[in-house]
Amino acid sequence: MIRNLMLAAVAVVSLSGCALLSSPDPIQLYRFGDPTGSATTAVADPVQVKLRAIEMPQASQGDRLLGVTGSEAAYIGGARWVSPALMLYSDALEASFASQARTVRLIGRRELTQTTRLLDVDVRAFETRYDYEGAAPTVVITARARMLRFPERTVAAEQTFTVSQPAGENRVSAIVEAYDVATRDLNTQIVSWTDANAGGN
Repeated sequence: MIRNLMLAAVAVVSLSGCALLSSPDPIQLYRFGDPTGSATTAVADPVQVKLRAIEMPQASQGDRLLGVTGSEAAYIGGARWVSPALMLYSDALEASFASQARTVRLIGRRELTQTTRLLDVDVRAFETRYDYEGAAPTVVITARARMLRFPERTVAAEQTFTVSQPAGENRVSAIVEAYDVATRDLNTQIVSWTDANAGGN
């Protein structure tokens, strides 16, 4: 009897050890945006615009994909961004300016070039929205862009942009594709708006 109890105890310990040492479910890494966009033909006398540090809600700026259903929010399991979303978005916006801008030259976050214009981008929403659990979601990105005079830091122009991109189905790969399309759409609008407003007084 005692021997049987000891064997049972050893079996339980062995099984619990296996559970503790078992590999966690794999997490797939994804990215959005094209940080290596080809540069456009250089403008003869471009308006130099300095990009300020981009802001994004804390719940969205990390490496997890935020899902929202009504008033409930949760991170989508089994998937992460390859880098924090804030970093990926910043790189994608700079690449969009490099490949699309016609009248401005964006001074990146790491440059020290003098300028009389600052571009302030505040991403207000960067999330996956579900009408109900299990539905094919919609990626929603909202950003406020402001053109600031420097050194006065007064607002020369301001506009809020919202892009809603439905995912083809409720799968991570489809959701990531929707983020990529939505980001490119939003950035194209911001570049065009900056081209139109950077040269004003």
